[in-house]
Amino acid sequence: MKYILSSLVILLSFQWCFAQEDTIKDVDSLYKEDQFYAGVTYNLLGKKPDGLSQSGFSTGFHFGFINDMPLNKNRNVAIGIGLGYSINSFNQNLLIVKENTGGYSYSLLDGNNTYSKNTFYSNLIEIPIEFRWRTSTPSEYNFWRIYAGFKLGYVISNATKFKGEPESFKHKNISDFNNFQYGLTLSAGYNTWNIHVYYGLNPVFSSEAILNGNVVDTNAVKVGLMFYIL
Repeated sequence: MKYILSSLVILLSFQWCFAQEDTIKDVDSLYKEDQFYAGVTYNLLGKKPDGLSQSGFSTGFHFGFINDMPLNKNRNVAIGIGLGYSINSFNQNLLIVKENTGGYSYSLLDGNNTYSKNTFYSNLIEIPIEFRWRTSTPSEYNFWRIYAGFKLGYVISNATKFKGEPESFKHKNISDFNNFQYGLTLSAGYNTWNIHVYYGLNPVFSSEAILNGNVVDTNAVKVGLMFYIL
């Protein structure tokens, strides 16, 4: 009886070890990376018309979820498709005033104007699409990454705020903003710290935004840091 019990213990031990090994293999074969992201950017305006300038610090905050879909056996090359939210501000000297007719007029603030703040904001729902390369393994959590992609955004709200003379005012949901924003993205770095760049491929404003007889064709450029979490 003693030998039978000993044999059963040894047999069960072997079965447990093999089961654990199979479990580890299953986990290893299904591991994914960087499925949550959060970032902060310094927001710039590109393709600015003559006289348009920025002042102060224009910020962007970005966060969301990306479904990581590996393409190779090592699972270090993948496609990522996700859903996120973005909050952006742009401090500049483009004054947007609502007319009595319901439309908007555009002019540039200069040294003759007294004001402390002139900015516009936008909140977007975004769909990031990334081609992902990294040096990760199932047991290595510090690795290099390069993620290049495309981001489509929909503006769910916007506003402009002016504080100065002769009066301060704020406008919400200006129809002259482009509802759809899209551009190229690049994130690259090691471990926690990753440089992130977004370059808008279409203008912030629609063709209805006219400054000195010309369409305000400026686009958004965002440079900052992106943090990824499993």
